[in-house]
Amino acid sequence: MKDKKSFTITIYALNIIFAVIIMVPVLYCFSVSMMDLKDVYGGRLLPSRFMTDNYVRALQLAPFFTFIKNSLIVSGFITFAQVLTGALAAYAFAMMDFKGKHALFMVMLATMMIPSQAIIIANYLTIANWGLRNTYIALILPNAAAAFAVFNMRQAFLGLPFEIRDASLIDGCTNFQFLYKVGVPLIKPSLGALIIYVFLQSWNYYLWPLLVTDSVEMRTVQIGLGILTNSEGTDFRPVMAGAMLILIPSILVFIIGQKQMISGLTAGAVKG
Repeated sequence: MKDKKSFTITIYALNIIFAVIIMVPVLYCFSVSMMDLKDVYGGRLLPSRFMTDNYVRALQLAPFFTFIKNSLIVSGFITFAQVLTGALAAYAFAMMDFKGKHALFMVMLATMMIPSQAIIIANYLTIANWGLRNTYIALILPNAAAAFAVFNMRQAFLGLPFEIRDASLIDGCTNFQFLYKVGVPLIKPSLGALIIYVFLQSWNYYLWPLLVTDSVEMRTVQIGLGILTNSEGTDFRPVMAGAMLILIPSILVFIIGQKQMISGLTAGAVKG
C-alpha cells in the first residue's frame, strides 16, 4: 500500500514538472507580447505594465484574421475528410471479409513509412498541372486521407463485438446504417482523439501551404507568422503577439475535446 502511494506521488510530481516545462514558454511568450521595449531589453520576466499595442501592431502588419480563417477552413475540411475516409476504410478492414484484405492493409500501413517530403514535389506538380494553386482545394486535397486515421479507427472497430454487427445485419441493417447508427457512436472516444489530433496537425502545416499559395489572401497562420517575423527584424514583441493569436484556436479545440481525447488515448489500456 505504501509503495502504491509513493508511486502515485511520484507520478503526480512528474506530471507537475512536465506541465511547468510545457507552460513556461507559453506564459513567457504571452508576457513578452504585453511588454514594451524597455522591459524586453531589461531582461524582465513580467511586464512592468500590460499593454496591448503589440497585438494592434501585429494585426496592422499582417492580416491575421484572414490567416486564421484560412487555417480554420483548411483544418476543418481536412479533419472531416480524414475522419470520413478513415471510418469507411477502417470499417472495411475491421468488420468485412474480402480477398486480399490483410495484404492491402499492410500496403496501406507501409505508406506511413514514406516521409511526406519525399512526395511533396510530385503532389505540387499534380496540383499545378490541374491549375489548383492558390485554392482551398490545393491545401486540402493531398491531406484528405491518411493511413494513420484508417489504422486508428480500425483498432477501435476491432474492439467492438462482432456479434453486434451480425445481429444488426440479421435485423436488416445495411453496412452503412450499422457504421453510422451503431459503429461510430460506440467508438466516440477514439473518434474524438483522432479529430483533435488531425485538427492540430493540419493547423500546424507550413511547408505545403507555402508551396501551393503565393497570395496573402490564401496564406495560413504558420506562414503568416513567418511573414511577421521577416517584417519585424529584431523586435519580436509583435511576433509573440501573433503567436498568441494563432495559439488561441488550437487551445480552444483541445479544451473542448480534451475529455474525448483522453478517453480515446486510454481506451483499451485497462481491462475489466
